[in-house]
Amino acid sequence: MRPRIAILMCAALLVAGCDQDTPAIDTLPFEPSSTPATTSDLSTPIASDPTPTPTFRPTELAPTPASLDRELEDSPTQRARRQQLIAGPVSSAVSDARVLAAMSAVPRHAFVPTRYLDQAYNDYPLPIGHGQTISQPSLVGMMTEMLDLAPGERVLEIGTGSGYQAAILAELTDQVYTIEIIPELAGTARRILDELGYTDVHTLRADGYYGWWEHAPFDAIIVTAAPDHLPAPLVAQLSPDGGRMVIPIGPVGGYQSLWLVERNGDAIDMQRVLDVRFVPFTRESGD
Repeated sequence: MRPRIAILMCAALLVAGCDQDTPAIDTLPFEPSSTPATTSDLSTPIASDPTPTPTFRPTELAPTPASLDRELEDSPTQRARRQQLIAGPVSSAVSDARVLAAMSAVPRHAFVPTRYLDQAYNDYPLPIGHGQTISQPSLVGMMTEMLDLAPGERVLEIGTGSGYQAAILAELTDQVYTIEIIPELAGTARRILDELGYTDVHTLRADGYYGWWEHAPFDAIIVTAAPDHLPAPLVAQLSPDGGRMVIPIGPVGGYQSLWLVERNGDAIDMQRVLDVRFVPFTRESGD
């Protein structure tokens, strides 16, 4: 089993997303648990069957936007602002040099609507439309570090959103798969990733609850929206040889807990890391 990372010592509550048109950050005191949680003592609902029968859902091609409301040029000013963000709040939350280098390489401003361009390198979430957000940079770095990705490992992201997290993952490994349920966001993210040269990132417009069975197992899975339980299909798609999943779990409209899930054979270990607030996990109509 891989060594536990310093992230488990974090004592701040981080906000990953909101439905409002203005960014907001809430803070609460938080005491991390000193005892790792296991499947026998969790209050969070957990899938009882780690290997359910694969269930495939209808998918569709994501529409390519006729115009792109993004600033793709990475000017010296934007690079300087990005380095200031990385050297400040991101470095305070992340110690992995590879993750810091990845975040330094990815132009966050290219993933936000131009009306928020001047806020792109502030450490808080920003709206991207359809009730979704691009997450707080320091939290993106923390969750990426928790995945402990090695080059060549296969990673699945549930919730492409803006495409920012997928681009960071692509700086760490060449096996990135990402799913977005909202067609307009999926199409916009695909175009941005292509424009920035991340053409090897595999994208899918689908219900992320069911994962991407054709490419499983995954060495790592990252979920960027909050379900109220741990989805059994995603657990089943984790590699049984130390697969890791980072996922927020909790009620809609409240605070959730961020969990680090590890699978070794049929054994599932879960550790509660910190309290967060994410946008709700969106499902297909009728699910």
